[in-house]
Amino acid sequence: MTAKQVLYTGRVQGVGFRYSVKQLASGYEVTGSIRNLPDGRVELRAMSRDPGELSDFLAAIQESSLGSHIRETETSAIPPVTGQRGFVIER
Repeated sequence: MTAKQVLYTGRVQGVGFRYSVKQLASGYEVTGSIRNLPDGRVELRAMSRDPGELSDFLAAIQESSLGSHIRETETSAIPPVTGQRGFVIER
């Protein structure tokens, strides 16, 4: 299992970013969550059994219309969360 945290900076809150990422996730074998941070960034935590699938999902976010809202990304490896199912928007 491979897991990554991605922090997105830019015009990423109030533009449907989290919802759109959740929709994109449904096309990939990934689980995880996405949430707004108080400092204006968005935090994505995503996991997949297949590292290539996770990379493809993250690339799809950048290549979609969401990419125009992203000014900077900060990606780091994180420990996988056991038992997580699906992809959720955290409030």
